[in-house]
Amino acid sequence: MADLKRQLGLLDSTMINVGTMIASAIFLVPSAIAQQLHASSLTILVWVVGGVVSLLGALSVSELGAAMPKSGGQYAYLTEAYSPVWGYLFGWTSGVVINPASIAAIAVAFATYLAFFVPLGMWGIKLIAVASIVGLTVLNCVGVKPGTLTQNVLTLLKIGLVAFLIVVGFALPGGTRENFQPVWPAVGVGSLIGPFGVAMVAALWAYDGWIEVCYVGGEVKDPGRNLPRAIILSTVIVIALFCLVTASYTYVLSPARMAQSSLVASDAAQVTLGRAGAAVVAATILVSTLGANNGIVLTAARVPYAMARGGVLPAWLGGVHPRFLTPTPSLVVQAAISIALTVWGTYDQLFTYVIFAQFLFYAMACGAVVRLRAKAPDLPRPYRTWGYPVTPLVFIAFATWLVGNTIAEQPADSAVGAALILAGLPLYWWRRRPSPVLRRPSAVNGGAAPITDDG
Repeated sequence: MADLKRQLGLLDSTMINVGTMIASAIFLVPSAIAQQLHASSLTILVWVVGGVVSLLGALSVSELGAAMPKSGGQYAYLTEAYSPVWGYLFGWTSGVVINPASIAAIAVAFATYLAFFVPLGMWGIKLIAVASIVGLTVLNCVGVKPGTLTQNVLTLLKIGLVAFLIVVGFALPGGTRENFQPVWPAVGVGSLIGPFGVAMVAALWAYDGWIEVCYVGGEVKDPGRNLPRAIILSTVIVIALFCLVTASYTYVLSPARMAQSSLVASDAAQVTLGRAGAAVVAATILVSTLGANNGIVLTAARVPYAMARGGVLPAWLGGVHPRFLTPTPSLVVQAAISIALTVWGTYDQLFTYVIFAQFLFYAMACGAVVRLRAKAPDLPRPYRTWGYPVTPLVFIAFATWLVGNTIAEQPADSAVGAALILAGLPLYWWRRRPSPVLRRPSAVNGGAAPITDDG
């Protein structure tokens, strides 16, 4: 059976992460943050803190990526550090539920903003969304290079467009330093803890994607060097862009107007660029959403691929196209699920139900850094987590709080999400039934090996 080839360099790896993190959230989320925090210093500070938390996770998981540069990322890490069932539960939740729902949601966002330029009804939006999923899937089926080249171009273009919005916000008439008032709200610090926590959730969802390149770890060249560099560099780039663009919005609109705006980026651009501003923002979001979805399509399909190679999903899902060297079966199945969710319109519900699980698995991945230091001390570690053990422990504490707060605030949705996660266990038990050939997977000792006779 053909294997995936290492052909992604540092630029490719960095652009995958940056392109996935910069989707549509930064153009919309600042409004939700301003509704919670009615002062310019706090609306920017929440992006700084959210970025630092994400960077702590990135610094920690980079050690795992460099030590175990395998396709599937967290699937390999959790399998090795805890047990195969934890790797499977991550893979089921992320590869079968969260990622297809994310692809569907972003595809619909792309089509919705395309309607700014071309009139589209409800079914027209769905048709365009489906076409974008098919197009990106085909692109990534015919080779890793076409997919990564597209990712690089779209990501560099979106960085340029976001930088353009930052510059025009500060340079063109319309903004004023007076809009930064109030710098600090006229309330006690204690009363800010709750609203700041709610705003942090929104910021962290916007930063989500810093781990994406780990899913294609088996295709990164010189992974011990390039994986940690790409993860850390991409996170720092996005922190800078998110903080600067939020400051630009504030300079033009003020925290009060941002809180009242449902399309904060568009409203800010219209102040400085006039009617053309809305078109510029719509075009920026089109590029951003298309680039983000290309990154997810490219990387997310490696999770079920790795699971199939590990024997916990049907073996044919682990197939690699002999000519293009891409996990074509996994890409096609991922597209089919995403298209079904797009047509049926169920992606929002799924995403709401299981998104809290993302940070549960992030916390477990950072815990794996600590656990494997003791369990596998001789594991080669080309990169070792900066600030260990404080760095992973702080991230684990924050992620635990976030998951707990989500369960407390949305108990019904969390219960449904837990049920969806556990719904994959019957398939796991069935795939793990005794077979003539049984080999235990080991991400440390050469990756996930087959554990069934057809794996």
